[in-house]
Amino acid sequence: MIPTPYLLYLGHSSDAIGIKTSRGLAIFRPEICVGEFRHDDCPLTLGLPRLTIAEGAAAGARTLVLGIANSGGTMGADLVEDALAALDAGMNVAAGLHQRLRDEPRLAARAAELGLQLFDVRDPPADLKVGNGYARAGHRLLTVGTDCSVGKMYATLALTRGLQARGVTADFRATGQTGILIAGGGVPVDAVVADFISGAIEALAPARNDDGWDLIEGQGSLFHPSFAGVSTGLLHGAQPEAIVLCHDPARTAMRGIPGRALPDLAECLDLNLHMARLTSPHVRAVGVCLNTSTFDAAEARALCARTEDRLGLPCTDPIAFGVDPILDELLCLESSARSTIASH
Repeated sequence: MIPTPYLLYLGHSSDAIGIKTSRGLAIFRPEICVGEFRHDDCPLTLGLPRLTIAEGAAAGARTLVLGIANSGGTMGADLVEDALAALDAGMNVAAGLHQRLRDEPRLAARAAELGLQLFDVRDPPADLKVGNGYARAGHRLLTVGTDCSVGKMYATLALTRGLQARGVTADFRATGQTGILIAGGGVPVDAVVADFISGAIEALAPARNDDGWDLIEGQGSLFHPSFAGVSTGLLHGAQPEAIVLCHDPARTAMRGIPGRALPDLAECLDLNLHMARLTSPHVRAVGVCLNTSTFDAAEARALCARTEDRLGLPCTDPIAFGVDPILDELLCLESSARSTIASH
């Protein structure tokens, strides 16, 4: 386990999406975050106390979380210097970047010298097996998206907590660096060798017979040329009986690919259902989650209503408006499935 509490790193970041790991921790685990560290040229904030490295250590932070992401997941020289400063101040360092902390010689040497730890969150388990697609017991929901970074983790967490609030046993299954830090475990699916992706998700959400739900955090998009492979493996390994489509209506192009349009929602939904049926023949869509953070409340509600009318599915912003309409649809689906089984 990574020692808490955390000091959350923003560094020199100017991309609001790029700090999603730090932001996710600030939103979903604020009780273990003492503050944020950012340089003067960083225009972003998480709304936490702004602390220097030394102040963070004095406030009790045991780990600096490098909660940022960039194309390729690499560490710049400034980030390495900040991580060294954290080690010198007595903090461990955690990161979910593709470039491993342990592979930076200065960090590895300083951590060993000071008796501190480097946590590479994107290390997949070593004993993964290939998927087999055999039917397994249990209820599973997977979030899918029109693009990467459109709110799949937020939606999955909100749905998990919503079910728990209704007295339903539910577990969040993390598949990305942010989710893993929030949940305390999971599989960093984009770091898994392609042949083992579906098997990794079968292991992450194995058969269960307690009538509870596994809610699996989606990654990427079937329509994103860079990440469609990960999304496909997730669909097949999850064997979901339900999917929820996530979308950012303010997005004008695929993240990282300027000029490439996002898919139509109905088209995206249809393809995800079609692909999921390889291992889950009876999969159903139960709702749509929109990220309406750039819209005012009236515009956001109107957009959700239009989307609901067009797709015939409950639509909401899980952060602004909650997830009750989707949970109603999900539990109605479960009840209907039970009735069908009983009638046979």
